[in-house]
Formats: sequence, structure tokens, C-alpha cells
Amino acid sequence: MRCAQLDRHLAAADEARESYSISELAKEFEITTRTIRFYEDRRLLNPARRGRTRVYSPRDRVRLKLVLRGKRLGFSLNEIADIIDMYDAESGEAGQLEYFLEKIRQRRDALERQREDIDITLKELAGIEAQCRQSLSEVAAVRRGRPRRARA
Repeated sequence: MRCAQLDRHLAAADEARESYSISELAKEFEITTRTIRFYEDRRLLNPARRGRTRVYSPRDRVRLKLVLRGKRLGFSLNEIADIIDMYDAESGEAGQLEYFLEKIRQRRDALERQREDIDITLKELAGIEAQCRQSLSEVAAVRRGRPRRARA
């Protein structure tokens, strides 16, 4: 999400196409048009209008790509908006990078805590599973030693 990268993406996108329809973007990124409209409502995208038709610029396409990447990394839409909007802010690239690095650190810390919780839960499940298997073996041994009940 660096400014230089964004500029390169925009330049390449500008050369490739002047505009995109909502259907084209939905198909390209394998998302629904409803998802794209939701991102518009959250002001992450700002397509032009030609009558009732949305017309997405190469910049909108890059922003959508960055939003989807941020979601895959586990960032909230507010965090993604902050990171993308910093591109246009006074702090520029340095501020954007510092903010992004802090968000990465926070996300990594949260994932490490989740991993620890998962490891603890897996150990607890393994212990419970072993107890259940032992109990099942004992029940089976008792049944083998007992005569079967006659059915009425």
C-alpha cells in the first residue's frame, strides 16, 4: 500500500483502461456487485456516474484491490480507509508507512495471541479425547464381560 506502488499501479492501470463497469470489477476480483456498492457506501470507492451507471476509474480499481488485500490481511474497513486515505494526507508516504507498520504490529500481536489460545484449546481437546477413548475402552471391556440382555 506504499505510495510509490500505488502510483505504479495507477499508471499501469491508466495505460490499460480508462474505465470499468461494476460488473467487470466484480468478475475480475470474484466478488459481488453488492460488495462493491457496500465499499462505495463506506466511501472506499468513489465512481463517477453516467446517468444511473457507475463508472469506475483505474484509481477506483486500485483502491478496490487494496481494500480486498487489507481484508485478507485481517484489517477492518476503517483501518484500510485510514491507510489508503493517508496517501492523500500531508504526512504522505512516511506517515502512511508508519501507520501501516503500527497496524501490522497490532495485527501480528493479535494473531500470536489467537495462536496461543488455539494451541491451548488443542491441548485441552487432546486430553479430553484421550479420556473419552479410555472411558469407551472401559465401557467396551465391561460389556464384553457381561451377558447380553434378552430382548422382549
